[in-house]
Parts: sequence; structure tokens; C-alpha cells
Amino acid sequence: MASDTPDMSESKIMAQEASVGVATDLTFSAIDEKKLLRKLDAHIIPLVMLLYTFSFLDRVNIGNARLYNLERDLGLVGNQFQVAVSIFFVTYLLFEVPSNLVLKPLTPSRYIAFIAFAWGIIATCTGFVNSYGALIAVRLILGVVEAGLFPGLNVYLTFFYTKQELALRVGYLFVSAAIAGALGGLLAYGIGQMEGISGYSGWRWIMIIEGLPSIVLGVVTFFLLPNDVNHAYFLTPDEKKLAIARHRRYYGETESAQKYSKQDMLAAFKDWKVWMFCVGQFGVDTLLYGYSTFLPTIIRGLGQWSTAEIQLLTIPCYFVGAITYMGIAYLSDRQQMRGVFCVIFGAISVVGYGVLLSDSSAGVHYFGCFLVATGLYVIVGLPLAWLPNNTPRYGKRTTANGMQLTSGNAAGIMSSFIYPSTDGPRYIVGNAVSLSLVGMGACIYGFLWYWFARENKKRDGGFMKPEHESLSEDELAELGDDSPRYKYTI
Repeated sequence: MASDTPDMSESKIMAQEASVGVATDLTFSAIDEKKLLRKLDAHIIPLVMLLYTFSFLDRVNIGNARLYNLERDLGLVGNQFQVAVSIFFVTYLLFEVPSNLVLKPLTPSRYIAFIAFAWGIIATCTGFVNSYGALIAVRLILGVVEAGLFPGLNVYLTFFYTKQELALRVGYLFVSAAIAGALGGLLAYGIGQMEGISGYSGWRWIMIIEGLPSIVLGVVTFFLLPNDVNHAYFLTPDEKKLAIARHRRYYGETESAQKYSKQDMLAAFKDWKVWMFCVGQFGVDTLLYGYSTFLPTIIRGLGQWSTAEIQLLTIPCYFVGAITYMGIAYLSDRQQMRGVFCVIFGAISVVGYGVLLSDSSAGVHYFGCFLVATGLYVIVGLPLAWLPNNTPRYGKRTTANGMQLTSGNAAGIMSSFIYPSTDGPRYIVGNAVSLSLVGMGACIYGFLWYWFARENKKRDGGFMKPEHESLSEDELAELGDDSPRYKYTI
């Protein structure tokens, strides 16, 4: 188990295990830290979950719309549907890192509210397109506005939660994705029955109706989302002090570390570990986007199902994935271990794709979908908490996290093309590519787990680079994760 050395010079609050609920310093003796955490969860998590649920729903509902004559109405041929799905990620990738860098200057309440309001309008407009070109244009604009949401929320959560609480909270975002996947199927089935009303096809009503709530959510976000601890209207002054002090108990979380600097930003680009996380995220996000967008198509290829049955059969898969991730995220936070779970559950998804590739019955292949879902959110989600855990300086953390997500989302471009309808019903190429890249990701995370553990052991033994030997303890603390005193989460 990796633990951090408390930095008593930065805060009066005493170090404690994650399971202890009450702060031990006299300054905060009357404040129950568990109660503070519950208040943070009650006011922040529901809104964050709603934001990502509708974002993911509006992003991937094109997969459900495909079942309701979208291709026929717009005259799509060949791989034009796959292009329409993937083109979203072109602008999405270009704007992810810049969006993260403007999160603090523009303030989360304003910036995230604008994102939600704008994507709601654009997603709704998708229901009115009449050509392939118009669909491409709308998808490109949707990528621009949605680019800042998930990276922004991932960094935003670090403003309130400590490294021992982060994986579970990031997990709520992936539960939101699972909810969107399951809810999308149900909504698409219900809304699809509006076929012909006002002369619109079912797929148009899916786009219009599912986009409208995001517009309202954007307005609500502007008023209810606090920018940071100091602007948390639901906390008392003493609770705000405790919320700030909780972060300072971890080594490297100095006052200057919480401010953006160009030097910290560049440090992210120079760190090989960040690039390893990026490559790993690309591999596992192939699983996320391929599975989420094309699960209905995969299930349709497993047997003679009606559209309603296909939508219903997707729901148990998402449910299993969400429940598994929440349990593992809680355990991972308690143990402060990420790598071992990434390797184990990556292997489970690999086995799942092996089952899908096998020449077996439809029932066996459906079981394979469950195996894939079991590992899906664990191997995709834990690294998104793991990298921020090991980058205490804000400038490096927000840049590294943006790089990680940009690399991962690049997989969305490729995943759109690996499940062409002509490959049905087995989809050998798509499943084989997903298997290989998830296996690659699991291997990378296994190596990082080994490296972080070895580095912690060296630092415990007193290892220090020659250029650090002349530095004071305060100067060492400013080095962030490069400090010989810093202990990595493994």
C-alpha cells in the first residue's frame, strides 16, 4: 500500500487514514470530516453525474438512431455512417487540452454551464439535418463544445476531493456513462415509437428530445455549480478551511503547486510516464467507444432480435459494468492501489473479446459482452484517477490529464471504423482489434505499477538524485512528484 508523508509545514491538520472520519487537530476538532465529505457529495456529485450522463447520451445516441432509419433518410452509403460517428472526435481532440487550461480562468460554473447549454442546442439541431454534409457539420461543432466537459470535470473533482477519494468520484462519471448507455437504449425504443409524428422519422425525435434536457441543465449548472471550495455556498467557513487543509496533508500539495505555471505545463510534456498513460488510454478507450457505440449492432448480429429486444439486451451489460467499477473504485481508494486492478480487469475484458471471437452460440457471445463490460469501466476509469493522483502540481496535472484524455479519445476515431455492418454477425476485425489494444493497455499499466512500486522502494531507502542533495525541505516539496520525498500511488 502506498502512503503519503504528511506535510506539517503546510497545514495544521494531522495526517490520518482514509477510514478515520474526524480531524484530529484542535482547529477542526468540532468538524466531522465524514459529514463534510457527505456535503460535498450531495451538492457536487449529482450535478456532475447529470452533466456527463446527458453529454454521453447526446454523443453516442447516433448509434441508437441508426436503428431507426437514419442511414436511409440521409442517404448514407458505404462507410459514411462511420465517418459521421468518428468526425466528432477530430474537433473533440483538438480542443481538450486548451479547454482544461481555461477552466480556472473562466471559472467552472460559467464554462461548464456554457458547454452544457451549447451542446444541448447542437444535439437538438441534429434532429433537423437533411443531408450527409449537414450531419458532418453538426458532429464537428458538437465535438468542439463537448471537448471541455469530461477533462474539465475530471480536474474539477480534484479541487474538492483528496487522492484517497478521487477514484470513487471519477467512478461516478463512468456510472453516468453506463446510465447513458442503458437509458439511451430505453429512451430510443420509446421515442422511436414516435415515427411519423409531424412527418419526422423516429431517429429525428430521438435527437431532438434527448438534446433538450441539456439546455436546461446548462442554466441550472450556472447557478448551482461552485467554482472551488471557497465558493462552495453550502459549506460553513470552518468547513471550507478544513476542505482546503485536507489537501495540504499530502506531500507536494504546497500553495504554489495549486497555481498554474508554464513550467509545470511543460513538465507534463517532458514526462515519459504521462506519455505511457496516454498510450495506455488510447488502447482501453478503443474498448469504451467501440463498445458503447456499437453494442446494439453487436447484439443485433448475435441472433434474430427485434429493435426493442436489442435495446433491452444492452441494459444488463451496462449495469454489470457500472456496479463492478463502483465496487473496485471504492476498494482501490481504500487500498491506494490502481495498477493491480487495471491488470486484472483488463485481462477479464480480453477474455470477453476472446469469447466474442469464438465460433460459439449467441448465448455464449452474449456472455462475452458481459465479460467485456465487467472490465470496461475499471480499466478505462482507474487510470484517469491514477495519473492525477501522481501529479500534485496543478499545471502539470491539468495538462497531463488533458493529454491523457486527448490520446484516449483519439481511439474514438478508429473505433468507428472497426465495426462496419458488412462484418456482421461476428465482427471479427472489430473484436480482434479491441482485444489487442485492451491487452496492450493492461500491459502498460502493469509496467507502470511495477515502476511506481520500485521507485517508492528506492525513495524509502533514501535515494536522492545529485541535483537534489543541496535543496532544502521546502524546495524539495516544490518539486512535486519529482521530489525524493514524494511517494507514488501504485
